Amino acid sequence: PLSNLDAKLRVQMRAEIARLQRDLGVTTVYVTHDQVEAMTMGDRVCVLKDGYLQQIDTPQNLYDKPDNVFVAAFIGSPSMNLNEGTIAGTTLTLGSHTIELSADVFEKRPGLKEFDGRDVIVGIRPEDLEDASLAPEEKRGATIATTCTLTEALGSEIIVHFELDAPRVDAGDPDAVDDLGEHAAVGRFDPRSGVTIGDAMEIAINTGNLHFFDPQSRTAIW
Repeated sequence: PLSNLDAKLRVQMRAEIARLQRDLGVTTVYVTHDQVEAMTMGDRVCVLKDGYLQQIDTPQNLYDKPDNVFVAAFIGSPSMNLNEGTIAGTTLTLGSHTIELSADVFEKRPGLKEFDGRDVIVGIRPEDLEDASLAPEEKRGATIATTCTLTEALGSEIIVHFELDAPRVDAGDPDAVDDLGEHAAVGRFDPRSGVTIGDAMEIAINTGNLHFFDPQSRTAIW
C-alpha cells in the first residue's frame, strides 16, 4: 500500500502509476481507502460504504456535487462542516446565527423551496470560510460572530476551529473528525489572519457554495 511509503515518495508513486496507466492506455481499477489517491489518480471515482455504492463521478464533481451526506464528509480534508439548520423564506438559521440566502442560491438549488419552514442539513466546506477582514467581496455572502478555539498554522494556510452553536450531524464516516465537540466547526483561513485561541472574530461565509441535504433521506437537495 502507498500508505506505507513516506510522504514525498507517495506523491512520486501516485504520479508514476498515473503515468504508466496513461502510457499503457488500459482501463484500470484501483482500490484504495485514501481519498487523496482516488482524487489525484482517478478519471472517475466510485465511493462505497459498507459495500453499497454511494456515488460514481469525476473527482471534481464528487467534491462540488456530493450526492449525500456521507460523500460530502468523506471527500475533502478537513471534512465538510455538517450542521442542523432551518430555512424560512430566504433566511437560513444555524443555531443562534441567521444568514440571508441570495436568489442565486435558490436558482442553483430550486428544490430548497420545498423546504421552506423545514429543517435541513447544511454543509459548509472549510475553504468556503474566511477571516472576514481578509475575505474578498465576492466571498462575503454572510458573516457570523464567534470565538476561536484552536488554530493549526500550516504555512500556506491556517486551520481555524471555532464555536458554532448548531448541532453537528454524524455523517457516518468513521474517518471524519468526530472529536471537535458538539458545537465546533473548522475553517481554512488565509495565513495573514492573526487569529489566535480565545479571540472573538468575524467569519465570512461564501453562501453561494453552501450545500444542503434532506435530513430524512440524507441526500443532496437540488
